[in-house]
Amino acid sequence: MRYVFLFIIFSLSFLIVSAQESGELKEGKVSYVTGQNVYVRFASTQDMVVGDTLFVMQQNIRVPLLKIISLSSISAVCEPLTSEVIKVDTKIIAKPNKKPVTVTPEVLKQAESQAVVVDKPVSKTDSTATPARKQEISGRLGVSSYLNFSNTSAGSSQRMRYTFTLNAKNISGSKLSAETYISFVHKNKEWSEIQADIFNGLKIYSLALNYKFNDNNQIWLGRKINPKISNIGAVDGIQYEAKLKSFTLGVVAGFRPDYTNYTFSTKLPQFGAFVSHDKKGKNGNMQNSFALFEQRNGSFTDRRFAYYQHSNSLIKNLYFFGSIEADLYKKINDSVNGELRSTVDNSPRLSNMYFLLRYRIVKPLSVSLSYSSRTNVIYYETYKNLLERLLDEESTQGLMAQINYRPVKYMTIGLKSSYRVRKNDDNPTENAYAYVTYSRLPLIDASTTISATWMQTAYLTGNIYSINFSKDFMAGSLYGGIGYRYVDYSFYSGEMTQKQHLAEVNVTMRITKKLYSSMNYEGTFEKGTNFHHVYINLTQRF
Repeated sequence: MRYVFLFIIFSLSFLIVSAQESGELKEGKVSYVTGQNVYVRFASTQDMVVGDTLFVMQQNIRVPLLKIISLSSISAVCEPLTSEVIKVDTKIIAKPNKKPVTVTPEVLKQAESQAVVVDKPVSKTDSTATPARKQEISGRLGVSSYLNFSNTSAGSSQRMRYTFTLNAKNISGSKLSAETYISFVHKNKEWSEIQADIFNGLKIYSLALNYKFNDNNQIWLGRKINPKISNIGAVDGIQYEAKLKSFTLGVVAGFRPDYTNYTFSTKLPQFGAFVSHDKKGKNGNMQNSFALFEQRNGSFTDRRFAYYQHSNSLIKNLYFFGSIEADLYKKINDSVNGELRSTVDNSPRLSNMYFLLRYRIVKPLSVSLSYSSRTNVIYYETYKNLLERLLDEESTQGLMAQINYRPVKYMTIGLKSSYRVRKNDDNPTENAYAYVTYSRLPLIDASTTISATWMQTAYLTGNIYSINFSKDFMAGSLYGGIGYRYVDYSFYSGEMTQKQHLAEVNVTMRITKKLYSSMNYEGTFEKGTNFHHVYINLTQRF
């Protein structure tokens, strides 16, 4: 059944190509990630300024993820606001620097994708009638090369990545929509792995059809990550949602992707339900959601859990986000008189927590504080051979505080500090990061950022100092940047030290309105050893 996906891909592509092209999504994607910065590409950065916050959608809510430290006409250089791992191609939402009309996330989503419903019969002579539904087709086709080489015995390696993203709303003016996100990755010296199993390189992250019966009822069929229940990951199956005024009810039934190669598997059923409530206020919105889910391996329970999420921006200049997850199933294996027996404990156990509080004290000054606590997610059947080790590892807890201040025009100063502790570590992980950004340097009209990082982990202490310059050329058609970092590490074992000099060059060029390319080079120079990393990307939007 794994090859069913390939058939669906070609069928879906044929269906959508037959439709007319119209509309574009107003969103960006992470194009490159370095040790300190995240690069996000947009169709245009108009109305965005240095210091703006960029968001990621979680549970259909904008959650702060990045802060802009430098801008070009189509790209933003950002620093992370949280300790979350940020991956290339992560979808990023920018809130324009204009005073928007306050709407709920659901209303915004419907405004972008839903038909305009005619409330009364329209006669043939009524020339002012509004079209019921408007087709919108958008997508991206990209190819990327990751080249690594050095003067060591490791030699060189190259990884190629091809991506295809397509969103089709109201196909041919109908109630049917579709979405897909597919990538194919291979390494130059490991083609035999692809020949053995194409799904070692081909990953289908999304491939789904949507049908909206009306404004309040819709159904999804295929593979999709539902933003209201993103904690469970992708679902291969059916998802139904119904809105009842300010409430949204949903049920999900299907399967988990295979945990070895992310293909379709009928051996991993999962099902559950969720409910969410939205409230609109003068200054912002509030959303509460609760979900209960069970995941199985064959007919045996693998994991059963519940989670609650709350986001709140009702109070002016104050934003809060919180998420709590609890496991409701624990399998205990005991040996009685030499015979292995299993018992089940269904009492709730807190497994994951995350809280974020952000407050803008005055317009140029904002502070934020976040706390996270997580334990190993245990699938009792899938990973039963690793249970002893997984159960033995205690939770990881982290705390992060950040302050941003804009004392004068074009200048931003920031300080971020984090603390993370885990039971088996000899020392907690701590780091402090400070930066100064000036976005309009005199004479050269460029942006520069100077930063310093201090860190301490379970096995090293170190300092990182960096300076970066970036500039927009040719009226937004060409954007470039250069940077330098000095790294000084001291390892606890053997009292070893490591000093590194890192150079970075990046160039982004818009070839046509919807075709652009980028190149990023990073060189690491140590005593007698050099490492080089080159990233090249070509993307066509449509």
